[in-house]
Amino acid sequence: MDRIFLRGLKVEAVIGIWEWEQRISQTVSIDLEMATDARAAAATDTVESTLNYRDVAKRVQAFIADSRFHLVESLAESVARLIIQEFKVAWIRVSVAKPGAIRGAREVGIVIERNAGDPA
Repeated sequence: MDRIFLRGLKVEAVIGIWEWEQRISQTVSIDLEMATDARAAAATDTVESTLNYRDVAKRVQAFIADSRFHLVESLAESVARLIIQEFKVAWIRVSVAKPGAIRGAREVGIVIERNAGDPA
Protein backbone atom coordinates (compact mmCIF):
# COMPACT_ATOMS: atom_id res chain seq x y z
CA MET A 1 0.00 0.00 0.00
CA ASP A 2 1.30 3.41 -0.95
CA ARG A 3 0.66 6.39 1.28
CA ILE A 4 0.50 10.08 0.63
CA PHE A 5 1.21 12.20 3.68
CA LEU A 6 0.70 15.79 4.71
CA ARG A 7 2.44 16.90 7.88
CA GLY A 8 2.13 19.98 10.02
CA LEU A 9 -0.91 21.53 8.33
CA LYS A 10 -1.71 24.55 10.50
CA VAL A 11 -5.41 25.31 10.74
CA GLU A 12 -7.37 27.86 12.75
CA ALA A 13 -10.09 26.08 14.71
CA VAL A 14 -12.72 26.84 17.31
CA ILE A 15 -11.94 24.01 19.71
CA GLY A 16 -12.05 23.47 23.43
CA ILE A 17 -14.21 22.52 26.37
CA TRP A 18 -14.09 25.89 28.10
CA GLU A 19 -16.50 28.70 27.23
CA TRP A 20 -13.68 31.12 26.43
CA GLU A 21 -12.23 28.59 23.93
CA GLN A 22 -15.50 28.58 22.01
CA ARG A 23 -15.16 32.35 21.47
CA ILE A 24 -11.70 32.30 19.88
CA SER A 25 -9.74 30.55 17.15
CA GLN A 26 -6.76 28.44 18.09
CA THR A 27 -4.14 26.97 15.82
CA VAL A 28 -4.12 23.19 15.58
CA SER A 29 -1.65 21.08 13.65
CA ILE A 30 -2.90 18.25 11.47
CA ASP A 31 -0.94 15.33 10.05
CA LEU A 32 -2.57 13.09 7.45
CA GLU A 33 -1.47 9.79 6.00
CA MET A 34 -3.74 8.38 3.30
CA ALA A 35 -3.70 5.08 1.42
CA THR A 36 -3.37 5.34 -2.32
CA ASP A 37 -2.07 3.42 -5.31
CA ALA A 38 0.69 5.59 -6.74
CA ARG A 39 1.48 3.41 -9.77
CA ALA A 40 -0.73 5.32 -12.22
CA ALA A 41 0.67 8.65 -11.06
CA ALA A 42 4.22 7.36 -11.34
CA ALA A 43 3.57 6.06 -14.86
CA THR A 44 1.80 9.19 -16.16
CA ASP A 45 3.61 11.82 -14.07
CA THR A 46 0.38 13.81 -13.89
CA VAL A 47 -1.44 15.19 -10.86
CA GLU A 48 -4.76 14.00 -12.30
CA SER A 49 -3.59 10.43 -11.70
CA THR A 50 -3.08 10.80 -7.97
CA LEU A 51 -4.66 11.88 -4.72
CA ASN A 52 -4.01 15.61 -4.88
CA TYR A 53 -2.74 16.64 -1.44
CA ARG A 54 -3.29 20.32 -2.26
CA ASP A 55 -7.02 19.66 -2.76
CA VAL A 56 -7.13 17.61 0.45
CA ALA A 57 -5.40 20.38 2.44
CA LYS A 58 -7.70 23.11 1.13
CA ARG A 59 -10.80 21.03 1.87
CA VAL A 60 -9.67 20.23 5.42
CA GLN A 61 -8.87 23.90 6.10
CA ALA A 62 -12.27 25.02 4.79
CA PHE A 63 -14.13 22.32 6.72
CA ILE A 64 -12.45 23.14 10.04
CA ALA A 65 -12.92 26.89 9.50
CA ASP A 66 -16.68 26.29 9.21
CA SER A 67 -16.90 23.95 12.22
CA ARG A 68 -16.77 24.05 16.02
CA PHE A 69 -15.41 21.29 18.22
CA HIS A 70 -15.03 20.62 21.91
CA LEU A 71 -12.54 17.75 21.61
CA VAL A 72 -9.56 16.94 19.40
CA GLU A 73 -11.11 13.46 19.15
CA SER A 74 -14.20 14.90 17.44
CA LEU A 75 -12.13 17.01 15.09
CA ALA A 76 -9.96 14.03 14.08
CA GLU A 77 -12.97 11.77 13.51
CA SER A 78 -14.73 14.39 11.41
CA VAL A 79 -11.65 14.98 9.25
CA ALA A 80 -11.15 11.24 8.72
CA ARG A 81 -14.77 10.74 7.68
CA LEU A 82 -14.65 13.77 5.35
CA ILE A 83 -11.54 12.57 3.51
CA ILE A 84 -12.74 8.98 3.22
CA GLN A 85 -16.07 10.11 1.78
CA GLU A 86 -15.01 12.95 -0.48
CA PHE A 87 -11.66 11.64 -1.72
CA LYS A 88 -12.53 7.92 -1.75
CA VAL A 89 -9.60 7.00 0.48
CA ALA A 90 -9.62 3.41 1.73
CA TRP A 91 -7.51 4.07 4.85
CA ILE A 92 -6.40 7.18 6.72
CA ARG A 93 -4.37 8.14 9.76
CA VAL A 94 -5.23 11.54 11.23
CA SER A 95 -3.20 13.26 13.92
CA VAL A 96 -4.48 16.42 15.58
CA ALA A 97 -2.23 18.38 17.92
CA LYS A 98 -3.32 21.32 20.05
CA PRO A 99 -0.32 23.36 21.17
CA GLY A 100 -0.29 24.95 24.61
CA ALA A 101 -3.32 23.10 25.96
CA ILE A 102 -1.46 21.81 29.01
CA ARG A 103 1.05 23.90 30.93
CA GLY A 104 4.47 22.31 30.65
CA ALA A 105 3.61 20.30 27.53
CA ARG A 106 4.41 21.43 24.00
CA GLU A 107 1.15 20.00 22.67
CA VAL A 108 -1.58 17.44 23.27
CA GLY A 109 -3.54 15.52 20.70
CA ILE A 110 -4.74 12.28 19.23
CA VAL A 111 -3.87 9.90 16.41
CA ILE A 112 -6.66 7.84 14.85
CA GLU A 113 -6.77 5.34 11.99
CA ARG A 114 -9.90 4.63 10.00
CA ASN A 115 -10.90 2.44 7.05
CA ALA A 116 -13.57 3.18 4.49
CA GLY A 117 -15.54 0.14 5.67
CA ASP A 118 -15.61 1.17 9.33
CA PRO A 119 -19.04 1.96 10.79
CA ALA A 120 -19.79 5.68 10.97
